[in-house]
Amino acid sequence: QDATSVEIERAQTAVTDADWVFVGPGSPSYLVQQLAATRIPQLLRERLTEGRGVTVVSSAAAATIGTHAVPVYEIYKAGHDPHWLEGLGLLPAIGLDAVLVPHFDNAEGGSHDTRYCYLGERRLRQMEHALPEGGWVLGVDEHTALVIDLDDGKVRVQGRGGLTVRRRDGSGWVVPSGEATTLAELRATAAGRGGALSPQLHEEPAKTHDATDVVDPNAAPLVEELDRARSAFSEATARRDAAGATQAVLDLERTMRDWQADTQTGELRDRAVAAMRGLVTRLGDLADGGLADPADTVAPFVQLLLDERNAAREAKDWAAADRIRDGLTAAGIVLADGPHGTTWTLEEPQ
Repeated sequence: QDATSVEIERAQTAVTDADWVFVGPGSPSYLVQQLAATRIPQLLRERLTEGRGVTVVSSAAAATIGTHAVPVYEIYKAGHDPHWLEGLGLLPAIGLDAVLVPHFDNAEGGSHDTRYCYLGERRLRQMEHALPEGGWVLGVDEHTALVIDLDDGKVRVQGRGGLTVRRRDGSGWVVPSGEATTLAELRATAAGRGGALSPQLHEEPAKTHDATDVVDPNAAPLVEELDRARSAFSEATARRDAAGATQAVLDLERTMRDWQADTQTGELRDRAVAAMRGLVTRLGDLADGGLADPADTVAPFVQLLLDERNAAREAKDWAAADRIRDGLTAAGIVLADGPHGTTWTLEEPQ
């Protein structure tokens, strides 16, 4: 709550641009509470619907990604009545209107039932009846990974346990470890269409996402423009081209005006504004650090010291030559003596 606007935008931009994002253990209710007033849930959903990078959720975080979240500590440890919290909506973003319940096969309770993330059968049944019509549970056993490939719609189960689809009437179907299914089969089974899941992987033509996987199918053209602007910005900064980076931001601003004059409003407009704010934040960071190559800046000074070192070596003043070399090394200048003279490189800051 004490973060500045720039710090918030920097964090959100990091989520958007990251090759992979990990959200891990802790308290499901705390995670939901902390993210409720931020754009992070929306950014995570966009990563899925736009097919960007890898997103990994584990343990308590996994309990938050569905339509609802499991407040396990409040129910199991504090004794609160069974209830749901609003989830982060990552599963609905890919067409699964489900609640994910981790630790599905937990057996630590001994004399009492701790299955279903410590809820037990009685409390889970109560909570299932409180789900909206069509809601269902996706259970993931302990030490088990559920891998969803959104490019081809395939779902793989790896690890010690299995994956369970459980409907509100308590009926369930299991995909064992080492087997696979598809997003379409999960949806069909949850809806009571097609019977039990097949544990075999059905080969299907590769596809991007079907209509139920994407929140707004009309978003694709604008999403492509946003990705193009981000890529142009990153390429410009990689070649230390300040004008090119600025041009990428200006191009995005023009795209936003063109789309605003058309029919795209609401969430798409907000997404474009967030992309613009992210690029502006990155420009601010570049203004602090500068785009100029540090090696070019220090080159005249390094060459002056190398000339002094060469003179000391010619005079066989090895102590002076070593002092210059050690001083350059301490400053992050790496020397390499060879048959054609001395070359140097500037160490990247850690």
